[in-house]
Amino acid sequence: MVQLQDVDLKLLRVFMHVVRCGGFSAAQASLNVSQSTISEQMTTLETRLGLKLCERGRSGFRLTEHGIATYEAAQRLQVAVEAFCMDTDALKQHIAGRLYLGIIDNTVTDSTALLPQTLKKFVSRGHDVHVDVYIGTPAELEERVLDGRLHVAIGHFPIHVPGLNYFDLYLEPDGLYCGKGHALFDAALDGDVPQEALAASRIVARGYYQQHDLKMLSASKAAATVDNVEAQAILILSGAYIGFLPTHYAAHWVERGEMRQIGPGRYGMQSPFCAATRKATAPPAILNVFMTDLHESFLDRRPDTAAAGRSETRRAPPRR
Repeated sequence: MVQLQDVDLKLLRVFMHVVRCGGFSAAQASLNVSQSTISEQMTTLETRLGLKLCERGRSGFRLTEHGIATYEAAQRLQVAVEAFCMDTDALKQHIAGRLYLGIIDNTVTDSTALLPQTLKKFVSRGHDVHVDVYIGTPAELEERVLDGRLHVAIGHFPIHVPGLNYFDLYLEPDGLYCGKGHALFDAALDGDVPQEALAASRIVARGYYQQHDLKMLSASKAAATVDNVEAQAILILSGAYIGFLPTHYAAHWVERGEMRQIGPGRYGMQSPFCAATRKATAPPAILNVFMTDLHESFLDRRPDTAAAGRSETRRAPPRR
């Protein structure tokens, strides 16, 4: 077992910085040290850990399998160290440190999300905090919350993972769309699109809602699969595919006449947005404060847009 010392923590910080920058030369300016010094520090870290972490040379910088695993472990260690600092700060009635927040992609156009309002309230408390935001797929976000790299993630989580708590926030409506040039583009304007025409079209499905998307269209398979909304929109705009998009996200192209919604009110659903946190006996103080602000932001929303409760989903905790 490796016994970590202060020098190891410092070397791990250098290692993480090099990985984020993509190599030694890119990291030397921000670290304010020479490339040879960084190389020496990396060699020392590899020696102390007994692992080869990266390949470097004319072919460029590349992490080994051990390097990838060490980087992920170092991220978890960093979160744990910062959580310790935040917990001790809380004893002094002071909240400080980093909040690691994960968000599903392309929610910025959704006026009902209220995340900007939550963040404004959170930082206006005057706390000495730094918000670190990661954008990812639902599965990526859940994985990072589970292993401690994120404190909380916000998005669609169709399958609830053991080890996580889910808190209802709101419902996001989506619809079925085709792009200009698609065979159904004119029919969508008339509102008369036969089910057989939909099933015969090339369908782009969302990976985390694939079975739902195919079932809605009575189709047996998808012609394309994506893991984010932007990729979905690109394929729909090509005029070769039909697929589901959040209505707030598609509105821009609908207004420009580049997309049309097929069968409004008939195809689509209200997708629940949740906040996911790891089950823990003592969550970090900074997370408790953020969840309180998040909960209060959604209590202030209009009743007609509030999310419907689900028996397996918990509500955000009240202010302590």
